[in-house]
Amino acid sequence: MMKNSNLKHKLHVIIDEADTPMGKAFDVLILVLILVSVLVVMLDSVLDVHEHYSTFFYILEWIFTAIFTLEYVTRIYITVKPFRNYIFTFYGIIDFLSILPTYLSLIFSGTQLLMVIRILRVLRLFKILKLNRFVEATDLLKKSLINSRFKILVFMELVFTIVIIMGSIMYLVEGPEGGFTSIPRGIYWAIVTLTTVGYGDIAPVTVLGQMIASLIMLMGYAIIAVPTGILSSEMFRSGSSKMTNINTQVCENCGHKTHDDDAKYCKICGHPLN
Repeated sequence: MMKNSNLKHKLHVIIDEADTPMGKAFDVLILVLILVSVLVVMLDSVLDVHEHYSTFFYILEWIFTAIFTLEYVTRIYITVKPFRNYIFTFYGIIDFLSILPTYLSLIFSGTQLLMVIRILRVLRLFKILKLNRFVEATDLLKKSLINSRFKILVFMELVFTIVIIMGSIMYLVEGPEGGFTSIPRGIYWAIVTLTTVGYGDIAPVTVLGQMIASLIMLMGYAIIAVPTGILSSEMFRSGSSKMTNINTQVCENCGHKTHDDDAKYCKICGHPLN
């Protein structure tokens, strides 16, 4: 039992503790493997390269997958309450999706190309380099989005109402002769116009239709500024409160993260931090 506990502790220091030399070396190694594996997938999609090196790339894919699978299983092994603290977290899901395509390729052809999703694991760079300012900025943005979600929801309801009404009006004004063959197609045109994308695949030909289109274009410039103002206001309000610097340590006992820089014990369970 003691040997098992010591093994978990050593693996925890290497895999979860980015502040330790071994932990940082491990994370950098994994990042290099991620980048190389994504590069292999990208090169394998080039026809000429695939014809000459397909077998070599196939072997490399399985080597990378074996390493990432071992890492994934090890993280589950060392994590307290792995379902809550790792498997169903953002990084846990990304880690699982990064190894899944190779195994699916045994059943479904071509799914190995989905391994480019591994590039999302590069987000661990924030942890490795201990970029607390980036982490804090991410938390600020997340908090601002959550606090302003109802305002944004009301705004989106207004936008949906406008495009439905305008799309229906344009269907009545222009009709199939002008390319507006149905109300959904009119709504599609209204969305494209309101967002100032302007593909040009559908355009009004009547004077009344062009007047309505001009009105929607002007509304588009005003509408785009609304969610920006809502989010900016909330970020200013949230950012006015002082944010505490955090480190990358993970409690070995309960799995809690984001401890204060000067913390010696876990704020949740009181377990000593490394």
